[in-house]
Amino acid sequence: MSARVWQADEEDVELVAGLLAGFRDHMGKDVPTDDEIRATAAVLLQDSATEFLLAAPDGQDAAAGVCQLRYRLAIWTGTDDCWLEDLFVRSDARRSGLGRALVTGAFERARARGCRRIDLDVNEDNANALALYREMGFTTEPKPPGRTLYVMRRI
Repeated sequence: MSARVWQADEEDVELVAGLLAGFRDHMGKDVPTDDEIRATAAVLLQDSATEFLLAAPDGQDAAAGVCQLRYRLAIWTGTDDCWLEDLFVRSDARRSGLGRALVTGAFERARARGCRRIDLDVNEDNANALALYREMGFTTEPKPPGRTLYVMRRI
């Protein structure tokens, strides 16, 4: 099955927010609220360092998948890095190729912006996502000369 992928604009805030609320629900969380998601998405849709991609199964108008792309200038390459964040496909559209289409769209957007690398994080228990990302060329191998990367956080 093919898919249609497009870059969201400010008029797509309800689509973006609705899909991200679906992602929140899928993760079993109750925060942020729908209103908070919508307000934050509205701000991010105006931010030149952030893009949202939407995807719909071929022949359908309604978006059933979303991903967020964040860009930042990297000192080591002098180009933007891309962080693929919050990829989500509604349960009724899973296994239809939308996830793959969104990742392909992310590659295209990152290339168009001159990015030399694209990173993401994924839950180690999400076997389907890990398989997709590996099929699409992502690796969990350490960077040479053997440095291992840990995602760390302080709140």
